[in-house]
This record gives sequence, C-alpha cells and structure tokens, in this order.
Amino acid sequence: MAEYVQTIGDADRVLNTLVGDTQRIDVFARRGFAIPQPMPADVKTAHDELADRGDTTRLLDCDPPADPRHTSAN
Repeated sequence: MAEYVQTIGDADRVLNTLVGDTQRIDVFARRGFAIPQPMPADVKTAHDELADRGDTTRLLDCDPPADPRHTSAN
C-alpha cells in the first residue's frame, strides 16, 4: 500500500478514493448497476471509520433506497 500511495503522491486522495469506491460497491448494486458483492464486516467498519473521520470527498451525495430486485435476499 505504501508504494501505491507513493506513486499517487497524496495519501488523502488515496483514502478518499478507497472510501468512495467502497461506497459505490454497495450503492451501485442497490441501484441495479452492478451485481451485489459481499462486504466483510471489517471492510464496512474501516469504511465507516474513515468516513467518520472526514475522508468523504469522493462519497456520493445520496444513498438510494434498496431496489428489492437487487438485494442479497433474492
């Protein structure tokens, strides 16, 4: 990870991108744009902690309601 951050040159940008991309895995599936993917609890926890501390510049503005056609229950 350190090498990747070094090639980008901006650790905050990398963290914000990871937080936004992690959010999109869930949101895009619920919108029907992607296949739902399991998200381990530790990944969800890390995402939430990073977002809570302010790594939010790449988050989507809205969190759409779940589309019942694209939930893990179906």
